[in-house]
Amino acid sequence: MEFHHVSILLEPCLDALQIKPDGIYVDATTGGAGHSLRIAERLSDKGRLICIDRDDEALKNAETRLASVWQRVTPVKSDFRDIDQVLAAQGLAGADGILFDLGVSSPQLDHAERGFSYMQDAPLDMRMDRSQHLSAYEVVNTWSREDIRRILFEYGEERYAPLIAAGIERAREKKPIETTLELVDVIRGSMPSKTLREKQHPAKRSFQAIRIAVNDELAAVREAMEKAIACLNPGGRIAVITFHSLEDRIVKVAFAQAAQGCTCPKEFPVCVCGKKPLVKLTPRKPILPDEREIEENPRARSAKLRVCEKI
Repeated sequence: MEFHHVSILLEPCLDALQIKPDGIYVDATTGGAGHSLRIAERLSDKGRLICIDRDDEALKNAETRLASVWQRVTPVKSDFRDIDQVLAAQGLAGADGILFDLGVSSPQLDHAERGFSYMQDAPLDMRMDRSQHLSAYEVVNTWSREDIRRILFEYGEERYAPLIAAGIERAREKKPIETTLELVDVIRGSMPSKTLREKQHPAKRSFQAIRIAVNDELAAVREAMEKAIACLNPGGRIAVITFHSLEDRIVKVAFAQAAQGCTCPKEFPVCVCGKKPLVKLTPRKPILPDEREIEENPRARSAKLRVCEKI
């Protein structure tokens, strides 16, 4: 499939990274390689861009899209939570800038066979790395009713999680739920009729929750933020695009803790913990897409860009 999509918050990301021509940069979520291309174009032949992705198809298509700058690019199949190991394997002590564009990419949503979309029929899959065992099929058909309820509520913020989990349990007792539209039908049939008249698709939150569980996304983000901060060279920057509140909260807390420094109680006359700020927030509040970008690309509506700089 053609792995191409419109890069969200492209210019703000490039501005945030303050790219040096001879610097070392990491696109930790290569996806359609739109951000990667623009970063690599700003590098000289002494600069280097490490392109990480779990998806083989993303990396394969990145080679085509980045052909004009390929001499500056090193593709690596890996989970971004292992960014420290990726850099070490390349013989690099650190990076001058790291970009994370979190969530599912447009091609994964748009191509039915990947099983991410609730709008098209396909086998239940949702794996970003198709070599891993756990898929949406296993989650939906083998996880306990309580575990399904938990992820729908925690990861999807789905208020009807108990009803949907019960509906899934009833349906799979008759036969396995094998496709995306079969799951959509179960979700629809489990929810109050008034909810089905809402603007948002009734399966959106549940599909998000199952996708996050399949790919262990929130734990990966939490781990990656800590490691990425440690991997930055002094003056280097991390730019993170999030698309829902759970991811954004993890990034916000990680950056705030790294920027905090001293954790001694206020009544202490002097610092005894010895902790120093590792980063500064640049800016303190998230950067949002403007109205023009949202109009041109509705998927940008929920995007937030947070940036920090290594001290």
